[in-house]
Amino acid sequence: MLKFIKHNLASIDGVEIYPIISLVLFFVVFITMVVFVFKLPKRRIDEVSQMPLLDNDNNTKEITHE
Repeated sequence: MLKFIKHNLASIDGVEIYPIISLVLFFVVFITMVVFVFKLPKRRIDEVSQMPLLDNDNNTKEITHE
C-alpha cells in the first residue's frame, strides 16, 4: 500500500513542500493557542471553569430539544 502511494506522490512536481507547509501551519496554530491561553485573564479562566457547575437558570441561553 505504501509503495503505491509513494509511487504516485513521486510523480507530482513540488510535492516535497507539502509536509513543510503542514508542519509550519501546525506550529503557527499551536503557538497562537499557547499565547492566547497565557494572555487570558485569571478571572475569565475561573469563570469558564465554573460553567459546568452552574444551574441552567443562570445561563442566558437554554438549549431546548423539541
